[in-house]
Amino acid sequence: MTSNLILASASPRRLGLLKQINVTPDSVLSPDIDETPLKAETPKALAVRLAQEKAKEIYKDNKDSFVLAADTTVACGRQLVDKAESLEQASAYIHKLSGRRHHVYGGICLITPDGKVIKRACETLVQFKPLTPYEIKMYLDSGEWDGKAGGYAIQGMAGAFVKHMAGSYSNVVGLSLYDTMKILGSGGYLK
Repeated sequence: MTSNLILASASPRRLGLLKQINVTPDSVLSPDIDETPLKAETPKALAVRLAQEKAKEIYKDNKDSFVLAADTTVACGRQLVDKAESLEQASAYIHKLSGRRHHVYGGICLITPDGKVIKRACETLVQFKPLTPYEIKMYLDSGEWDGKAGGYAIQGMAGAFVKHMAGSYSNVVGLSLYDTMKILGSGGYLK
């Protein structure tokens, strides 16, 4: 059995997080899947399903490898706050999150060379302080929101907006290191 690890993600943040725990994938492949939520699917279930679909997409052509995938969703209540794809979307998201608590859900999936699927959901509660119009404008002008779940990157300027957080910081960045270590260990990649 090989110890070849493929990260099924286009996110440089996830690659950087893995390096923090001394895990360097042998390759990084970006899966092409439909990320549209299913009808009545919760943001937590969506994160886990997308992580599993990403892993399966890469695993089908790499059955001799460990394939690790992840996905992150943000929700206010049960309402999904998706990836910001435009300035208008980012503005709406940041205004929505201002002064409120929201949940960041991380889905992680590992498929082992023998086809075993191990998946996990992670949850972090984040509360933003009430944001001033200046802070919102400054953040939107930074462009950090582009393509980020919830329209923000906690590891950047938005870190100054966090009044309270309960749970994994690395989950909010894009990959819970605690849960990733547990999955890689139980899957036999880390011995």
